[in-house]
Amino acid sequence: MSEAQRGAGDVDDPIAYFVQDVGYHGKTERTQEAYERVLREFETFLAAGTTRASSGVTVREATHRDCMEWIHAKRGELADSTIATYASYLHRFYGYMTQVGAFDSNPMTIVVEQMDESIDTDPARREISVDEMRSFVAEIRHPLDRAVIATLLKTGMRAGELCNLDVRDLHLSGAPDGGGRSIRPSVSGRPDSLYVSAEPRQGAEVNGERRTESNKRKRDTVIPVDDELSRVLVRWLAARPDAVSEAEPLFVGTRDGWGQRLSIDAVHRIVTDHAADRGWYRTGGGAAENVTPHYFRHFFTTHLRSETGDRGIVKYLRGDVAEDVIDTYTHNWGDRVRETYESNVYTLLS
Repeated sequence: MSEAQRGAGDVDDPIAYFVQDVGYHGKTERTQEAYERVLREFETFLAAGTTRASSGVTVREATHRDCMEWIHAKRGELADSTIATYASYLHRFYGYMTQVGAFDSNPMTIVVEQMDESIDTDPARREISVDEMRSFVAEIRHPLDRAVIATLLKTGMRAGELCNLDVRDLHLSGAPDGGGRSIRPSVSGRPDSLYVSAEPRQGAEVNGERRTESNKRKRDTVIPVDDELSRVLVRWLAARPDAVSEAEPLFVGTRDGWGQRLSIDAVHRIVTDHAADRGWYRTGGGAAENVTPHYFRHFFTTHLRSETGDRGIVKYLRGDVAEDVIDTYTHNWGDRVRETYESNVYTLLS
């Protein structure tokens, strides 16, 4: 009998049971892997023996003192925010397994109450200059990787929003048929632009395809595509494999999942693999150290706000909610948004 078929209290491997349920609840593969990596590390720590039990204990037997000992062992090894994140993973694991009846209690409850560390929701991030970012992009030769990273950097969109783009959302004057066989009416009269919809939600059907990622954007947004991003995307469209989905996703796999819509996990791997080569990413590093897709959104926002001095336009491009401001820019797209964007956005290609 598999663990999925047993009752929660009967499973041989509580961590595997929990991680599988995390997936059932809609968490991404990357999130599942993060949970499993941290929980297995904790499991190994317990098995090696703790101050309380020199012969070792299982995760089911662990007490709050065992948990606190593991957290204490991480101090000096990891950033405070990372320690707090690891503690939250452990807390959620024990809380969930207690809720489903597998464990009697959650030993992490008292631990998190007494911890000094907390998750930093707005961390100071690695300082990377435009010149350094330009050098980083110059080293990326693969058409898909270059297109994904350039699009994130030049638009400030989220990874999930990039995954949900279809070819119809892109209007390129330099590509055959404007970049696709059919173009959304919202961009058909706006050459060199990209439409980011607020519609896609995980599990919802959009353009004939059930989506696995959600867009967190509050309003539909039309983002300018400048000359250098246009060149990158034209090159990508020329190399892009035929899509498996009739929705014609803009970004599809060229390695695993050939022709399938990219997932957030795939985008994250593309970015962090290149960042790691540059020394900008390491497993276990916090947001202050690691360059991820979300870092590019931060980079875009910081530089464009600094250059334009116009928080309203940056809010519009990011898709942040601000009804009166957003409506102003929606109706004044050509005169204000494109001109301001093209005059101030950084160049990435030499």
